[in-house]
Amino acid sequence: MTIEIDDSGTGDLVGDAFIGFLRQETGEMLFKALSVELFKGDNWKNKEPYKMTVDLVKEGLKELNFDKKNEKVLICRGNIFDQVRQYFDDIGINHEPAIIEGKLQDAVEGRLVKHLRNDLGIRSRKLTIKSGAKRYFVLFNWVSRNFYNREKYVKSGFKKWNNHWRDVAIENYEKFKETRNYK
Repeated sequence: MTIEIDDSGTGDLVGDAFIGFLRQETGEMLFKALSVELFKGDNWKNKEPYKMTVDLVKEGLKELNFDKKNEKVLICRGNIFDQVRQYFDDIGINHEPAIIEGKLQDAVEGRLVKHLRNDLGIRSRKLTIKSGAKRYFVLFNWVSRNFYNREKYVKSGFKKWNNHWRDVAIENYEKFKETRNYK
């Protein structure tokens, strides 16, 4: 039997991130959340998201009754799983790096979008399960439109946020505020 593990949101600008698990043979699926707080300040500097990912993977495998003698794991190649791969090596779990596509990828990205829409209130029709630059700017523009109330949702540990994008978001907020006041 094989379990796939994938992530979503770990590189996105705002909100929680998610780890998804799929047992290929039965279709059983579950998700674990990494709080946005892990991607800020000292938590980010101390690599807490990576440490928490190991704990969440342990939990997920336990909930799926993973049998390390008879099963293998296909794990996304993303760096959020670096410490997980080391853990697997240390305790002898059969694993392979994989590009996760299809059912699990769609589901874990869907879980992220559901969180962004329902928990954060992002309503843009351009927000989809497809990660990348388009989604980044949907999220960036959402933050910019109400910057001082929404900055708390930003993964502010990301270097580019502090060195560049935060200032751009504030500039955009000021421009947006001015155009609203003139109408």
